[in-house]
Amino acid sequence: MKSGIGSGLVELKDGVVVAALVAVNSFGDVRDPGTGKLIAGARREPGSLDLADTEAVMKAGGQRAPSEGRNTTLAVVATNARLSKVEATKLAEFGSLGMARTIYPVYTMFDGDVTFALSAGEASANINTLGVAAAEAVAQAIVRAVKSAPTMGGLPGLAG
Repeated sequence: MKSGIGSGLVELKDGVVVAALVAVNSFGDVRDPGTGKLIAGARREPGSLDLADTEAVMKAGGQRAPSEGRNTTLAVVATNARLSKVEATKLAEFGSLGMARTIYPVYTMFDGDVTFALSAGEASANINTLGVAAAEAVAQAIVRAVKSAPTMGGLPGLAG
């Protein structure tokens, strides 16, 4: 199982925070960026708990069938730092790096993966610093989402 809802939070200096909320149902597998290990994804066989490694299967010429119209990861990154429209767009781009750190492959033609960003505050911070935090918060949120996913529809979840 590689779907669920998760959140992440990175606290910066001077009370600036960057938070992420994600809804994960990706085509790609999820890796823990801390260990590099697959933690959720397609199974080798329907009753198996062994993960197939979708990227390896694709590179070997195989193609697993996607869940028609059901694969996507949606992320929202929010900060209490003041952002211009251009900076908000940049923050969303940075946040999408969190998807790239955790979902393999990400942004396929089978997915509707997207990241949004918003600002709700007057704090001040450098956009690059916010961006680094956004990528980390999204990655945290994705890992939490799959680790907290319950077993559903016959698919095993990491939360049981």
